Amino acid sequence: MSTPRKHPAGQPSATDDPPAAEPRNGARSRAADSAGLEEVLDAGTPTGDEPPATDPLPEDRFLNRELSWLDFNARVLALAEDPGTPLLERAKFLAIFASNLDEFYMVRVAGLKRRLQAGLPVRGGDRMPLRTQLERIGERAADLVARHAACFVDDVQPKLAAEGVQIVRWADLENPERERLRTWFRGHIFPVLTPLAVDPAHPFPYISGRSLNLAVAVRDPDGGAELFARVKVPNNVPRFVRVDQDRPGVRFLPVEELISVHLGQLFSGMRVVECHLFRVTRNAEVEVDEDRDEDLLQALERELARRRFGPPVRLEVAASISDHMLELLVRELDMDAHDVLRVRGLLDLSALWQVYGAADRPELKDKPFVPATHPRLTEGEVPRSVFATLRDGDVLVHHPYHSFATSVQRFIEQAAADPNVLAIKQTLYRTSGDSPIVDALVDAAAAGKQVVVLVELKARFDEVANIGWARTLERAGCHVVYGLVGLKTHCKTALVVRQEGNQIRRYCHIGTGNYHPKTARLYEDFGMLTADPEIGADLTDLFNVLTGYSRQTAYRRLLVAPQGIRSGLIERIEREIEHVRLGMPGLVQFKVNALVDEEITDALYRASRAGVHVDLLIRGMCTLRPGVPGLSENIRVRSILGRFLEHSRVFRFGNNGEAEFWMGSADLMHRNLDRRVEALVQVSDPVARAELDRVLSCAMGPEVDAFELAGDGTWTRRTGTEDAPLVHLQETLLRRVGGTAG
Repeated sequence: MSTPRKHPAGQPSATDDPPAAEPRNGARSRAADSAGLEEVLDAGTPTGDEPPATDPLPEDRFLNRELSWLDFNARVLALAEDPGTPLLERAKFLAIFASNLDEFYMVRVAGLKRRLQAGLPVRGGDRMPLRTQLERIGERAADLVARHAACFVDDVQPKLAAEGVQIVRWADLENPERERLRTWFRGHIFPVLTPLAVDPAHPFPYISGRSLNLAVAVRDPDGGAELFARVKVPNNVPRFVRVDQDRPGVRFLPVEELISVHLGQLFSGMRVVECHLFRVTRNAEVEVDEDRDEDLLQALERELARRRFGPPVRLEVAASISDHMLELLVRELDMDAHDVLRVRGLLDLSALWQVYGAADRPELKDKPFVPATHPRLTEGEVPRSVFATLRDGDVLVHHPYHSFATSVQRFIEQAAADPNVLAIKQTLYRTSGDSPIVDALVDAAAAGKQVVVLVELKARFDEVANIGWARTLERAGCHVVYGLVGLKTHCKTALVVRQEGNQIRRYCHIGTGNYHPKTARLYEDFGMLTADPEIGADLTDLFNVLTGYSRQTAYRRLLVAPQGIRSGLIERIEREIEHVRLGMPGLVQFKVNALVDEEITDALYRASRAGVHVDLLIRGMCTLRPGVPGLSENIRVRSILGRFLEHSRVFRFGNNGEAEFWMGSADLMHRNLDRRVEALVQVSDPVARAELDRVLSCAMGPEVDAFELAGDGTWTRRTGTEDAPLVHLQETLLRRVGGTAG
């Protein structure tokens, strides 16, 4: 999978908005569409003021990727802090922030610690020492956690209470309510609680990752030393206990508070001196030696069993904890001081998802929407198969605005049921617990079709689910493979082989998101359905690489990692540089989740120096510094967050007026470009190209609500005025497809 053959080009706390960017090199004019968001890009020639693109790039041109990730989570927090966000959606963003930070510590911080302990060299273009990174992360995380707690305790929680959605304390309850909860405690919680003493005869117990625990100090009423015990909060009961069912509103009592007020039943005859909640986050990385282990599935199951015993990387404690109890926890858990976070209010606000789901208050949430069926896939009075539609041309679907069920899912289901379909080949990275995609593949195998499924067992945090899917598919008679040694298979591809008369025709889906019906309603993604013979031939070649011993390296309409995507993108960036040098326009627009790859970043710097106009729409990490004189003044970086997770990856090159579009699964990170099988497809259908152009142009338009990155690494949320309020891209797209209800 090396560089593809050339193919003819086919068709946050908000602060004051910075001054509008002046046209660069006299190259920019704007023309808004009827929605007021689109712009027309007309890049011109350089002024000659830029330094030569061949000059050495400065050493400090990269931002730190870990701190950039924390900045991303700060933007998530900014949505929770925004009073314009519906109240229960604010609670949801608080929960997302908490879950994100958990994963950051479990994976990224754990990896840094492991490298530091092993004495491995620092990685990353910024060259920040590992110990310094960990210290900076600890400081930044502490600030964000304090903001997070303040947003909940001082703002969101009181406002929810005013709306009748209350998280109460035991002291707030009336006697009949307390009596009912005492009865429920005795019947449902007390029997599963196990107090674990810590003394010379009882070593400090193992604390499982992300579990809630009570650190309890008790003393004999007749005197004696203070004793320590740990009580684990059961993870098989709801975090928030409903106080009542027959009063207006919704009231919840945290389960840890219910346990703490009944500790006397666990420590009979002892006096409880103090009790505080704490929580440990552990390293969750899984490492499998694929060269040594012959059976990847069994090896992964063994490593997953070990993951729960990974070393601790973070300790969260209630702000009220005493110093001596905190010292005991830090000592026994062998923690570093900068990995301890004191939290005001409730620990683990990811549990606010329960409140969000239980509170039947639609006026406090985003308006519901029903995804629209793509106009080309509307069946009408006479049902038409997806295959007949694709023979007339490609279909680009944009989730969640377009329905996954009536597009991608229908494609697989019709293939499974069609007697003329001979084979289905598909990659599965993540899918849902009750996956209609898997059901369709099982049905196809039962009908005698050749079904090949590449299940990525190493999809982080979905390993157990994917092992289950692999076994289900194998039992159904599908050919299940696990990909290539040393690489994750992250591409989103499906190939259907159909007999049509005396010929074989291939139908394909290539997407930016997973075959996951539930996240397809939450994640923004593109998918292309096509009967293009060249793409069908490419996918056939790619599946031969994934399932056999093929060394295919050249593709017609695909760029494939690990060999082809970085080189293919850089080749096209260099082409834009050459266009500008010849006096033609130069344009690069990328929409990705992350940009941390140094080679691509340097190529973009060179493009900016040459006068190429570069727009980057990046949801998460970005290590590029935009707007730096002499380096990146022709680069803009913008981030859009909202009710949907921006997840698609789209790449546009101006190509001297014959724009070239690519889309697919790859982010611009080392892991995607070097250690994964990823696929980008060239989009040639004129209607599909126009839609990608419209979305990219709208996203970078002057009226859109977004965060913008400055050269010093700070993100600023754009602000509108009363006369010219900013418009949110996602709501605009919902209105375009008619998906917003109410």
